[in-house]
Amino acid sequence: MSVAALPFATFLLFLEFAAGNQAVLLVPQYRGQVAPGFLKMGALQALFGAAIALWVTFALPAGGDVAGYPLDGRYIGPMRVVTAVYVVLSAAALFVIWREDERRGRLLNLIASVAGILAVVLAAAVLRLPTWGYAGTLLALLAGAASLGAVSLGMTLGHWYLVTPRLPERPLNDLTKLLLAVLAVQTALLIVNVALPVRQLPVNPDTGEVSLGANMWFWLRIGVGLVFPLALAFMAWQSSVVRAMMSATGLLYIAMGAVLAGEVLARALLFTTAKPL
Repeated sequence: MSVAALPFATFLLFLEFAAGNQAVLLVPQYRGQVAPGFLKMGALQALFGAAIALWVTFALPAGGDVAGYPLDGRYIGPMRVVTAVYVVLSAAALFVIWREDERRGRLLNLIASVAGILAVVLAAAVLRLPTWGYAGTLLALLAGAASLGAVSLGMTLGHWYLVTPRLPERPLNDLTKLLLAVLAVQTALLIVNVALPVRQLPVNPDTGEVSLGANMWFWLRIGVGLVFPLALAFMAWQSSVVRAMMSATGLLYIAMGAVLAGEVLARALLFTTAKPL
């Protein structure tokens, strides 16, 4: 990936992290049986990611292309505005959750989640031109957001069991099963996106054209970013079922690193191959 594409890739990564945390937090919020401190930490993580994403938007190009990757500049302005609105709503949700107002906290978190997802929708519109289609780009970004949200919140929740071992295991069961499902969906999407031809292959004048099969980062995306965390998520789920919460938390620590690395590789590959992996 060219240095010119780094701001956009960074924006995507933090936006996915924020929107994923915000939306996935709704699961334990509505299911209950989690400590208020965990909800506060999850909302804080979402706001942190959203604020960084908004800050990075000011370094994004207004349109044209990035290292040979064409952008639809018509949606960059609206994307920046919606991201700013999302930050405000995320801050409001954090404030209400911090006050432990359950009913308003759920409502505001739901509204903030919708704003975060809308920002992802607009980001996919900016990036769709050279890919095979808007649907592939959007689904890849949404699945990436969900995997980052599930793994980071799962890892965070694991720490509450280490302090309070008598907490019910269902919330961690739910998050690990969600992570498993999302990683499986990401694997299926990768197969589809690899099979379908792109509309325009970005050619970076500095690096030239590199086929996907000869790109070692593509294979790392599969091995490190999908296969490895799938195995870890399964083991974490099994550990949570038998209440081996220390083991589950350790496995989710490693899984978070793998998922994060996989998303970094996926966004780098997007700008070099136009494949939303």
